[in-house]
Formats: sequence, C-alpha cells, structure tokens
Amino acid sequence: MTTAYIPASVPVRVNDDLCIAHKGCTVCVDVCPLDVLAIDMVKGKAYMKYDECWYCMPCEKDCPTGAVTVDIPYLLR
Repeated sequence: MTTAYIPASVPVRVNDDLCIAHKGCTVCVDVCPLDVLAIDMVKGKAYMKYDECWYCMPCEKDCPTGAVTVDIPYLLR
C-alpha cells in the first residue's frame, strides 16, 4: 500500500471561498518570483504546487480579494 505525500501545512494558503481564479484572476501566480503557485483548472482555485516559498509576500499583498495568506515561520518574523 502506497500513500501519497500530502504536506501537513504549506506556507501559502488560499481561501477557496475568496479566490476568484475561476473568473480569470491569476494575480498570485503572476507575481510569484518562484512560480510556486498554480491554478487548479478543475476547481478554478489557486493553490501552492511547490513548497519553496521565500516569504516575499507579493501574492498576499496583491491578491484583489485577500484570499492568499502567507504563514511566515516564527523564527523569520
């Protein structure tokens, strides 16, 4: 039996209720310098595809609906 790896938590969280990617918004994906965010075409929502975040924050700051939250680790604050 194999189990898929699912991270317990990721630095960038997207509130599906606020995300408007299904309406064509790609702001968070466009501003991420590391290309770690993507749009799930089935759900029509943004998500973090790679856990390589630099905590640079433009995805959170530029999101027009406030759907993106970057959880900065305590030691980096």
